[in-house]
Amino acid sequence: MIDTDVRLGLSGSDLAIRDRTFQADVARLDDYNLDVNNSTEFRVLADGGYASEIVGAKRFREEDFIVVRKERIVDILTVLRDDPATRYDLVSDIFGLDLLGFEREPRFEVIYSLYSLTHKKRIVIKAQVDEDDPTIDTASEVWMAVEWAEREIFDMFGIEFNGHNDLRRILMPDDWVGHPLRKDFPLGGEEVEFSHNVRDRSEPSTA
Repeated sequence: MIDTDVRLGLSGSDLAIRDRTFQADVARLDDYNLDVNNSTEFRVLADGGYASEIVGAKRFREEDFIVVRKERIVDILTVLRDDPATRYDLVSDIFGLDLLGFEREPRFEVIYSLYSLTHKKRIVIKAQVDEDDPTIDTASEVWMAVEWAEREIFDMFGIEFNGHNDLRRILMPDDWVGHPLRKDFPLGGEEVEFSHNVRDRSEPSTA
């Protein structure tokens, strides 16, 4: 099996530099520095009674991140959408993250990239999801369009969205086993079919 980094053309020194940089970034993300005094979003959530749901908040590379518990994610997103001080009326992306191997718990995060057309501002909300209970409520009642992204996260990471209207695979075949973007999903092992190695399955083998 060929290592994925080799296929990307990365040398040993490239990998070492990449790993050091990434680990340093992860360490910096642990240094939370936003609060009610310097973050409008933090203050809005605190005023709405959600301060206990905030795990941490950070301004990193000129972008704000707020990490929250998953249990009240719909309420949190609704407040950020509707409060006049924030007005995050557009969800530009939703994606999953697997932190396996980084000695951090919980293992998964569902990440919401939000944009305010009113204030021309962006924020990232990260909801923590346990490996033992990989479920979170759907945000489709906040933004209807997220159903498609949630299906992709379900397909690739195996995170289920409670209340989703049509939660099924969107990229992989229905009978596919496992979730390809989980870090412990095996790489390789599947024969790629080309014209030179595909034959009519109805014909008996001559071998």
